[in-house]
Amino acid sequence: MPKLILSMDGLVLKEIALDKEKVSIGRKPNNDIQIDNLAISGQHALITTILDDSFLEDQNSTNGTYLNGQPVKKSVLRNNDVIELGKYRLKFLADVKRRPRGDRVEPSDALRSSAGAFADQRSDATQMLPPEVLASVTAEQEEADLRLGIIKVLTGPTAGRELRLAKAMVTLGKPGVQVAVITRRPQGYFIAHAEGGTFPQVNNRPIEAGAHPLGDGDILEIAGVRMAFSLAD
Repeated sequence: MPKLILSMDGLVLKEIALDKEKVSIGRKPNNDIQIDNLAISGQHALITTILDDSFLEDQNSTNGTYLNGQPVKKSVLRNNDVIELGKYRLKFLADVKRRPRGDRVEPSDALRSSAGAFADQRSDATQMLPPEVLASVTAEQEEADLRLGIIKVLTGPTAGRELRLAKAMVTLGKPGVQVAVITRRPQGYFIAHAEGGTFPQVNNRPIEAGAHPLGDGDILEIAGVRMAFSLAD
């Protein structure tokens, strides 16, 4: 499994395995990784691991979160990336034994090519659905051999708006209520539950844990918003 190496001023303090879907970092004691320093916010950053990939997200911290020296809000984590929180460093080590793709580990096929919330190029999220519904997109390389997926909003004030799943991965939903992740694999598009007490629905039935394949014409319901999934001709 992936892990973090926590250090300060070149001195290694501890090694932390990313053995949970969500690992929180902050000054408060309820964090999975507590860093008791005034430069660190109470809830500073969050690392989410979905399938074989991990993502870093700043939690509106006071002093910001830096990745390889650059300020970041949301980003895919790659092997040997260095997260900087004040004077502290967290080196990310991917599980390269599971994915022997060289020293610089790219996002897995499950997350590499749909459209997504964690910007590999360090860009902020882009609102694509109603204000209460999160849809954020990341730029990644397209898969030319797979028909393009399209999400069309069916209900709410922006009914009729379309989201083209052309790039990295997409997250849809309302944070704290229900969030789903749509990923693109060589076999097609898949939806998975990411957050919330209830699971998204596909064709009026809640999906099960894990990745659920999407078919042309499927009707999704995420955080109370109905959408249609289709494949471009």
